[in-house]
Amino acid sequence: MAHPTQHPHIVVHSPALDGSRRVTEGDETLGIATHIDDVSEILRLADLYVTDVEGTDLIEWQGGGPDDWPGLSEHHDA
Repeated sequence: MAHPTQHPHIVVHSPALDGSRRVTEGDETLGIATHIDDVSEILRLADLYVTDVEGTDLIEWQGGGPDDWPGLSEHHDA
């Protein structure tokens, strides 16, 4: 009997003091994101092609959703 396909458990962690967010799969850190586009790129580089990072059930957003990047908006506006 074939085993069901396991989907990766991706976590975008709560923002750090600088607003960046760590992206992990299990115990492995895939990268540090400073913007929603970084999450897409980190997953692409890990061969995890997720076309809608904001709407997928594969990603667990901790400490805020895909629009929460506190502390970084000041840097982007400058």
